[in-house]
Amino acid sequence: MKVRTACNRDCPDACSMIATVENDRVVRLEGDPDHPVTRGFLCYRTNRFLDRQYDPRRLTRPQVRRSRGLVPVSWDDALDLIAEKMLRIKTESGPAAIFHYRSGGSLGLMKHVVDHFFERFGPVSVKSGDICSGAGEAAQETDFGIAESNDLFDLLNSRTIILWGKNPYVSNVHLQPVLKEARAKGARLIQIDPVRHRGGDLCELYVQPRPGGDAALALGLGRRMFELDAADPSAAEYCDHFDSYRELVFSREVDDWCAIAGVSRADFDRIATLYADGPAAIQVGWGMQRRANGATIVRALDALGAISGNLGVPGGGVSFYFGRRTAFDTSFSAGKSIAPRTIPEPLLGPGLLEASDPAVRMVWVTAGNPVAMLPESHTVARALQTRELTVVVDAFPTDTTECADVVLPTTTMLEEDDLLGAYGNHWLSDVQPVVAPPGEAMSDYAIVCALATRLGHDDAFHEPPSAWKQRMMSKLNAKGVTLDQLREGAVRNPLAAEVLFADRRFPTPSGKVNLLTDAEVEPSPVSTERPLLLMPLAARKSQSSQWPPSLQEGPAPATLHPDSAQGFADGDEATLESAVGSMQVRLRFDAAQRRDVVLLDKGGWLGRGRCANALIEAAETDAGGGARYYETPVRLMRSDA
Repeated sequence: MKVRTACNRDCPDACSMIATVENDRVVRLEGDPDHPVTRGFLCYRTNRFLDRQYDPRRLTRPQVRRSRGLVPVSWDDALDLIAEKMLRIKTESGPAAIFHYRSGGSLGLMKHVVDHFFERFGPVSVKSGDICSGAGEAAQETDFGIAESNDLFDLLNSRTIILWGKNPYVSNVHLQPVLKEARAKGARLIQIDPVRHRGGDLCELYVQPRPGGDAALALGLGRRMFELDAADPSAAEYCDHFDSYRELVFSREVDDWCAIAGVSRADFDRIATLYADGPAAIQVGWGMQRRANGATIVRALDALGAISGNLGVPGGGVSFYFGRRTAFDTSFSAGKSIAPRTIPEPLLGPGLLEASDPAVRMVWVTAGNPVAMLPESHTVARALQTRELTVVVDAFPTDTTECADVVLPTTTMLEEDDLLGAYGNHWLSDVQPVVAPPGEAMSDYAIVCALATRLGHDDAFHEPPSAWKQRMMSKLNAKGVTLDQLREGAVRNPLAAEVLFADRRFPTPSGKVNLLTDAEVEPSPVSTERPLLLMPLAARKSQSSQWPPSLQEGPAPATLHPDSAQGFADGDEATLESAVGSMQVRLRFDAAQRRDVVLLDKGGWLGRGRCANALIEAAETDAGGGARYYETPVRLMRSDA
């Protein structure tokens, strides 16, 4: 039997998949050949998802922490314990003393129903900001009034495409065929990234700016557009603060912008010449906005796209994010607007420890592994371990379940009943359960339904998932799209324009682009004591922290230029130290990398000594509540020093 479903993990592609089931077991996963984006192939990670699906480490029974550690218990025992604690804490301290943390381990829309459960019970405290896309979304909402993109296939109308900090071989693999087709039609591709990676194989020009030099590079290019008469003569009509932006880009000479950016004048001029010959599209990666001035960097790219006339035209645009939820009605969940308290996600560890009046007494973790994925991992672990009750819902043991008082086993993407949008294209999918979950595992929704009966809210949480899915389909139904159509195959979001802002009107207060007028452009700081910047990058073989255990053995590989490790040899073990922590690494030399960076895989396990986030200080970006993952100066030391 073959079943069509979709991948709900934290990836922009949201692939449509065909699962082959034999004897109630999935024996094969394939990309849906009829899906216009998936095109019949899956990424490395999803191709191997069945190893994870049937991993013997899979959690199948609830567990409660006793003196001898986590021990299996019945669902009744686990839920009775949780319900008693929740009711007592709410009575004694109010619902603000309970914190619900939800991250992106699953991007299914049914997770909003879990949010709604905690709102009905409380509302309880929740996170603000977003470690994944917060700064970039905030930037585009400030500039354009919305974080959205031209249709993915509009790139086929581009003459120039800049992959600015974007690696389509790891983080957005289904962008590759579109880029190759655009190149075959004559488009010129440029890669701008301080890290050398395979994305450059697609491009005729690869430029490696200084880490954090992107804003200076974009502002210098803005100046060059004016000098080349490549700025749109009518830009002042649809851009606020046009004169102030022009003053900003002319506040430094081009050579000064190049020096700050760490880019040669020859490379700069080549980028400017190609970008001026539009229509030109900028594909914005997710790394740049993970710096202290992350929102400013994206705003500088937005402004470049605006004044050059590349907004509202086929083949143009500044694409950071596709509105994956915009087609669905999730208005039943009010989010942080009604929460009694919020804690910025990148500050979760310190925030939980410092919260008072009332203190946070209980934490519930949904779809996340915050110990591994948030800054100051040891602080996050300590915060979770010291609450009266920490509940973690997951399908596998993680660094976070190790900190839990109660662990509840949940479903994987092959067992979910859900709806899905993508943040790398405009296609929508129905997620169908392919097989039943093993043992006693239950979906997040089934778990809160069972808990609701104990808390007096079963009136709102008794319907099957199909009823919630129909409710969330209301906007699509109004456009003639039904749930049955989604079940037959992916449907493009009918609410999304092929070309954004074609009328040069923007959903900002003024109806115009809000151009950047001031910018912090100095690159990320290093020092003689700590001369390297740590960059934890998305990995081809892992979806965030979802690594096969065999790949978490031994010291984490650290990639850097050989000149940056004087006195060390390729393959040596060393200690990598920041201001807040240290870890053992194994050196890998790569002469193609810049001399001021050291690369680690993101999502390494803290319990195996491989977690890069244990070295990163908890701090926010300039807007959007993002994390400063790429702002950490480090140094190498002898392991025996």
